[in-house]
Amino acid sequence: MCGITGIFDTVSARPIAQAVLQRMNESQHHRGPDEGSLHIEPGVGLGHKRLSIIDVATGQQPLFNEDGSVVVVFNGEIYNYQELIPELQALGHVFHTRSDTECIVHAWESWGEDCVKRFRGMFAFALWDRNRQSFFLARDRLGVKPMFYALLDDGTLLFGSELKSLLAHGGVHRDIDPYAVEEYFALGYVPEPRTIFKQAKKLPPAHTLVIRRGQPIQVPREYWDVRFSLDNRISETDAQHELIARLDESVRLRMIAEVPLGAFLSGGVDSSAVVASMARLSDGAVNTCSIGFDDPAFNESEYAQMVADRYQTRHFQKTVRSDDVDLIDTLAHLYDEPFADSSAIPTYRVSELTRQRVTVALSGDGGDETFGGYRRYRLHMMEEGMRSALPDSLRRPLFGLLGRVYPKADWAPRMFRAKTTFEGMARTSVEAYFHSMSFVRGSIRSQLFSKALKSQLAGYSAEEVFHHHARKAGTDDPLALIQYIDTHTYLVGDINTKVDRASMAHSLEVREPLMDHQLVEWVATLPSSYKLRGPVGKVLLKKANEPYLPADVLYRQKMGFAVPLARWFRGPLRERVREALLEGPMLDCGLFEPTAIRDLVDQHQAGKRDFATPIWTLLMFDAFLRCTMGQTRTALAA
Repeated sequence: MCGITGIFDTVSARPIAQAVLQRMNESQHHRGPDEGSLHIEPGVGLGHKRLSIIDVATGQQPLFNEDGSVVVVFNGEIYNYQELIPELQALGHVFHTRSDTECIVHAWESWGEDCVKRFRGMFAFALWDRNRQSFFLARDRLGVKPMFYALLDDGTLLFGSELKSLLAHGGVHRDIDPYAVEEYFALGYVPEPRTIFKQAKKLPPAHTLVIRRGQPIQVPREYWDVRFSLDNRISETDAQHELIARLDESVRLRMIAEVPLGAFLSGGVDSSAVVASMARLSDGAVNTCSIGFDDPAFNESEYAQMVADRYQTRHFQKTVRSDDVDLIDTLAHLYDEPFADSSAIPTYRVSELTRQRVTVALSGDGGDETFGGYRRYRLHMMEEGMRSALPDSLRRPLFGLLGRVYPKADWAPRMFRAKTTFEGMARTSVEAYFHSMSFVRGSIRSQLFSKALKSQLAGYSAEEVFHHHARKAGTDDPLALIQYIDTHTYLVGDINTKVDRASMAHSLEVREPLMDHQLVEWVATLPSSYKLRGPVGKVLLKKANEPYLPADVLYRQKMGFAVPLARWFRGPLRERVREALLEGPMLDCGLFEPTAIRDLVDQHQAGKRDFATPIWTLLMFDAFLRCTMGQTRTALAA
């Protein structure tokens, strides 16, 4: 695991300033504290910060081919590199290291842009081929590893593992993209390919970008996508056995390391299944780490302990205070752009704990999207059943009216909180799913956004992000459709972003066996009934793991990695919320209506409404303005 960055002159071969490249590279020191190197030649500068995992002795980067004409900087792991080496050697390539990085330069020489199709792993890399005068950027299929880039006005291309490395160059305009603001407040993150800044982009997952000096820059090219065919006729019993075999293979590949290795163990199904697999494959005890909360409503540590006891792991646990509110500015510095998933706090803490014991940790991320585990999937499918029972001509006006007139009863028992259901019933499937996923609902965004911001948006809604992916999904199955959308949005923009930044802040490499693309492809062929059946999600994963995990772990109610925001904002963060949101840059940036923010805060703190999520979303935007933009009382928008 590493940090990469660099500069490429797309027009000519102008000199690269070493001091600038060094500054960009050092901005990501946390990603690779073991070593740091630069390569500079006319028109090209590559930087690398290394966290040594594989081939510790000789795997330094930037790394070259035999004659030095191809050079690469790489972040991630190619898990099948040991299979690729003899194949590439048979094609005449000579290896000078035992690293997976060297596979990339030789694979490029033999297979060109299609080399990425041969790689199994998590990766983001940049490669310069002097003979072909070609610069190549690539990102793994499921977006585990990040890649940011920006084209400057003079034709200079910058890239990096984090947005901060681009900003360290000094040439990126910090003009906020109004569409990104809308998407952030709707989703809690800025989805690919956008960033918070107009000039910077994210390379989408499963995409490559090739740039030939002196030629027009092409759009990124997609080289892979998951297809939910749902046409596999395998029996459920056989599928259970095959799933365990595939999971074990995925875990085995991710246990290759020359440094201490362990696992996150939350006590949920996904991480517990990964730990059970590690135990099956290990001769010794597995290292496991978990976070507990002093608030019982958010504490899963007893379930993690069950799994640890069953497999006699070396288990390390730390209890986090439920008022652990000191990380807000730290998170803003880590993410560089607004990021509103509050579970970034416990993810940061579990990464901090885990790094004290190991350098590599396996996680259960991706299991909910692949196997159908989210509670919202069950609710969506219930709504789908009702939507399909009524014609649009009756359903949309009837439930649209009910959604408008029914009160928002956050205080009431769940059975009486029907407003969201009514609103969902009045929408199409994609519209309803977007509505249920929205951090800040459309009506509240409309109140919060200033006239100037709404003018710049010109009617644009972040709902278009979901429609864009829905058009590509290639399935009418209602569960598969939202799984596809989540795989391209929430998994990448939220989960993978959160884990990458939180873990790399502590120089910890995290590997995700449940995001192995071959495993994901196979599960996508299985019927949706193997994933969600009535009130039970992740049916196949749970059934397959019944011999290996306690029933209390497999079939308990999902808790998630949450923090008690509503209580924080009426308690320990009460004054901080008022100070941050009711004065300073949030008032003067020109993006928001001050009276709407004040009304929202007052209602929440008076206990009249639960606006915890919108407040946290605003709070993290304020932290971005202060920490990344350096704003105090300066306007950002006209």
